[in-house]
Amino acid sequence: MSEVTLHAENEEAMLALGARLGLLTEGRGVLYLNGDLGAGKTTLSRGLLRGLGHQGKVKSPTFTLVEPYELEGMKIYHFDLYRLADPEELEFMGIRDYLQPDALCLVEWPERGVGILPKADLTITITPEGAGRSLRLMPQGGRGQAWCASLANGKT
Repeated sequence: MSEVTLHAENEEAMLALGARLGLLTEGRGVLYLNGDLGAGKTTLSRGLLRGLGHQGKVKSPTFTLVEPYELEGMKIYHFDLYRLADPEELEFMGIRDYLQPDALCLVEWPERGVGILPKADLTITITPEGAGRSLRLMPQGGRGQAWCASLANGKT
């Protein structure tokens, strides 16, 4: 399966798409989230976390760099690398402690962590399209391909 393009007409649709994706990941993997400021990366992450059962707020980790979530046996880390000046800063913050095979890592602005971050299972690029958003999903391996196939077929 190659890349898939999906559309979210509004915030509610973006949250629903994130929830579907969350269920597919089962709380494991690495997702890169690309898009300009305000594109909807955090909204998609919020939907994903809610799909996995998170009930509280989901804020952008712009100032903290990472927001951890623990949900019924799942460890999820939401990174926002926008303020990162150098990828080596990730080593100082202990990035390797977060990058565990049984965790889910959502990474906004992944290009700022090149050389340190692991390969993504799925790269999502979000762009404005009228009042909604276009989401281009590019699988980077078998896991990402399975997720894309399920999303393209409307399955979760």
